[in-house]
Amino acid sequence: MRNEIILPVQSVDQIKAWVLEKKGKEVRIEVNKGRKKTVVRQGVIETTYPFFFTLKMDIDGCCQRVSFNYVDILTKTIELELI
Repeated sequence: MRNEIILPVQSVDQIKAWVLEKKGKEVRIEVNKGRKKTVVRQGVIETTYPFFFTLKMDIDGCCQRVSFNYVDILTKTIELELI
């Protein structure tokens, strides 16, 4: 299977459509925390809302839900990649 990365996106509407299309699929997320600090995790796109979406992740043996804005993808604060 080919990995798919969101890179050439021009608008938040395109990002919303892409995330909605990938709902329920497993993704790798890379979060840029600034000052050369990045965190890489895997999770499933669980729910989409008009202004944000949630990922369900297994962190340290505990199921956690984390939310992100669509704008985070546009500003490259986070990057999503299909697994």
